[in-house]
Amino acid sequence: MTDTLRPVDTAVPEATDGNPKALKRSIGVVGGTLLTLSCVTPASTLFVVVPDLFGTLGTATALTIAIGSLLCIAVAFCYSELGTLIPSAGGEYAMVSTMAGRLAGWLVFVLSLLVVMIVPPVIAMGTADYLAPVVHLDPSIAGAGVMLLATLAGLLDLRANAWITGIFLVLEVIAAAVVAILGFAHSERGAGSLVSMQVADAHGHTDTVTAMLVVSGLAIALFVTQGFSTAVYLSEELEHPRRNVARTVLATLAISTVIILVPVAAITMGASNIAELSGGDISSMVTAWSNSAVGTFVSLCVALAIINAGIVMVIQNSRVLFASARDKAWPTPVNTAFSRLRRFGSPWVATLAVGVPGALLCFVNLDTLYGVTGVSVTGMYLLVAVAALLSRRGSHKHTPAWRMPLWPTMPILLIAVLAYILTQQETSYLLWTGGITAAATLYWALYLRPRKDTRWLVSIPEDARV
Repeated sequence: MTDTLRPVDTAVPEATDGNPKALKRSIGVVGGTLLTLSCVTPASTLFVVVPDLFGTLGTATALTIAIGSLLCIAVAFCYSELGTLIPSAGGEYAMVSTMAGRLAGWLVFVLSLLVVMIVPPVIAMGTADYLAPVVHLDPSIAGAGVMLLATLAGLLDLRANAWITGIFLVLEVIAAAVVAILGFAHSERGAGSLVSMQVADAHGHTDTVTAMLVVSGLAIALFVTQGFSTAVYLSEELEHPRRNVARTVLATLAISTVIILVPVAAITMGASNIAELSGGDISSMVTAWSNSAVGTFVSLCVALAIINAGIVMVIQNSRVLFASARDKAWPTPVNTAFSRLRRFGSPWVATLAVGVPGALLCFVNLDTLYGVTGVSVTGMYLLVAVAALLSRRGSHKHTPAWRMPLWPTMPILLIAVLAYILTQQETSYLLWTGGITAAATLYWALYLRPRKDTRWLVSIPEDARV
């Protein structure tokens, strides 16, 4: 237990050249926001994740996402404060390790890696559905192709990727705007429908959405805007991290919430009936509201959004692996490989280690993984909130950093709410996530903890401290 609660020494450990390797600072707030928004990937979330929520929550989908977004404001405050205190490519695990102890940081690392390794191939397989107006592809093959393309893009300089993802982001925002305009223009019901709490069952009959269903859906709602945390992973590559990390996190959350929530409200009001809304076939609704050409345009924009998300998620995941190797989380040969940098400054082995398995995962049945991801995101946010509660003790109390309002009330309330949301999740999802966490704890107990002087040495590069 003491390993969980005792903060780690943040002194920079010795490396072969005297300092841990640092990534190159090459992006500002605009570039960081573009990359982070692309990881949220609003259009692919709208077209891939939200339809499942419509099937469960019906007209309560917008309300659930709105509640999740409000909770994410508190989460964003925690990320902003911790991200400016601990600007490291390790993201959550570097922040939590420093504040709450090495074991807590290790468990956050496992949860974050679980999220970011599973989500890209799951979303990538949706590409086939939205390329259907042009070409028919097997979802697994299309998803694997997207993952390999994203891997190649991830090997490039980060500034180049900011421009690539920025262009794709514009297209997906246009697609979301088209959906919103068409939905509002063809409204079948008033704004009151957004809180009418109705959903259609398998036979098309209307049922009532209970409060417990909304609470259960909050785990996925938190996942809808989850990508804003990418700004923390990029903190080593952001210029002036003490200032720009918080700006990027908060700006991304605000923009992504609008891009996702407004079309969801429009779809809820514009669906011809509750059964059509619960069916979640947004492309068919768009075609019915306009014509096949507009439907094709929106579908292709969504396909590009999914590719865009794959690129950014591969970039994010490779930075996590790079940082874990730099902090000696693995046996020496693995640490050496994952910490290698190309001339562009990207961790190329770590990038391949993320992208290639992601392509292979596209051929695996992943039906339950959205539920597992929701549990993992909720658990990860809970541990980050605990770290934020501990962020103003000792030497950290006087460290120059962005400070959240309403501390410590904000993280305390967040911990209570997130813990309750976890209790409302399906048992199978909790068991899957718990089993993986237990295996990670075993690795900690048998390998990392006995080698605490040489393994899992969470570090902050000297350049990140300015």
